[in-house]
Amino acid sequence: MGGLSQANMSAISPSPAAAPRRARSTEDKLKVFSGSANEALAQEICDFLQMPLSQRQLTRFSDGENYIHIAENVRGADVFVVQPTCHPVDSHLMELLLMIDALKRASARRITAVMPYYGYARQDRKDKPRVPISSKLVADLLTTAGAHRALTLDLHTPQIQGFFNIPVDHLFASPVLVDHFQKLNLPDLTVVSPDAGGVERARFFAKKMDSALAIVDKRRVAMDESEVMNVIGDVKGRSAVILDDIIDTAGTLVKTSEALLAHGARRVLACATHAVLSGPALERIAHSRLEQVVVTNSIPPSPALLAEPRLRVLSVAGLLATAIRNIHEESSVSRLFI
Repeated sequence: MGGLSQANMSAISPSPAAAPRRARSTEDKLKVFSGSANEALAQEICDFLQMPLSQRQLTRFSDGENYIHIAENVRGADVFVVQPTCHPVDSHLMELLLMIDALKRASARRITAVMPYYGYARQDRKDKPRVPISSKLVADLLTTAGAHRALTLDLHTPQIQGFFNIPVDHLFASPVLVDHFQKLNLPDLTVVSPDAGGVERARFFAKKMDSALAIVDKRRVAMDESEVMNVIGDVKGRSAVILDDIIDTAGTLVKTSEALLAHGARRVLACATHAVLSGPALERIAHSRLEQVVVTNSIPPSPALLAEPRLRVLSVAGLLATAIRNIHEESSVSRLFI
């Protein structure tokens, strides 16, 4: 018969000694990288996922420019880059953009920007003439750099999701915070929103805590300074927990606590997702009558923060790790929203 010769058959048949090519597992295709903003959180996320933190080289040129090198193969991989854009905001944002660009050019299949803290979120509208909408600009920069989706935590305002033209998974730290305060078993609890903009967040939190709700009406007199005007709701003789998304200079927080105590609150505690704590924040908290201030590690806690006995830091690594796993496996993340 006019078939192939034995020699030709040997040439095209696999050798018995040759090992079969191993298919890539799901874990092989999942990669988690970290910028320099919060490597401890990224490592904790990887510990939850039971996988190593992927390797990258991050240095600077002598003039301060960032240099990024992805130190392992990411072709066809589902990549997550953990990088809160906290202080120094511009440097960490640029670092994130460069990492996304490097991963895109290395043929990663999908790139998700994991931003536990989304910088520039407070500039989300034109509230006066000739000002930028910075949170929209940052969303455009991430998309242009090559991000396919974003994973965020407690955005300053929910409408920021609409600034993106890519999918956004917007998580809340409330599962972590609610668990902490339920364990404290505070009597006669009232959850307090420090301004009208946070009412929806506070109402949601109060429902989970099965507590009353109060609102503080305030008038801002300068960019980083506000004046508390009135307390709406009953706090007399009750335990009050102030709930906010960000503690920056702590001016609003301390004035809100003073107003609650002036209206008869028995004790005042506070919690927020993002501990920016700039300027005199720690000093103000230390000299306040706040019993406890609870924050998360969305922004890496400074040694000064950890040394303040009134401050308690909770980890959101498990929450973010679960979201990353669900996104990678194309399953729902809605169960993380309580």
